Amino acid sequence: CNLTGWWKNDLGSKMQVLKVGNDGTFSGEYHTAVSSAKNPIQPSPLVGSQHLDEDGQCTFGFTVNWKKFSDSTAVFVGQCFNGDDGKEVLHTSWLLREKVDSEPNDWKATR
Repeated sequence: CNLTGWWKNDLGSKMQVLKVGNDGTFSGEYHTAVSSAKNPIQPSPLVGSQHLDEDGQCTFGFTVNWKKFSDSTAVFVGQCFNGDDGKEVLHTSWLLREKVDSEPNDWKATR
């Protein structure tokens, strides 16, 4: 699986991976289409790592820092699959951590 390039999800968010290094590390930008932040959405930096497999169905993970418009950070993990139509498709799960004002409010900080 070649993560380099543009990817789009079913909610309209887009991710651009600029280059995957020989060690599997990569960086890029995430353009989310959904947010509960009060500030206007802006493209956000991402950094990650890909497990390079011979069969092309690799696992990967990346972190997005929403610092340009929010006090939150998200992590994504996933796997690339070769679809029936020959196109590569990514399946991911994510966690989002929002900043809270105190430790007692920690329970509501992660989605």
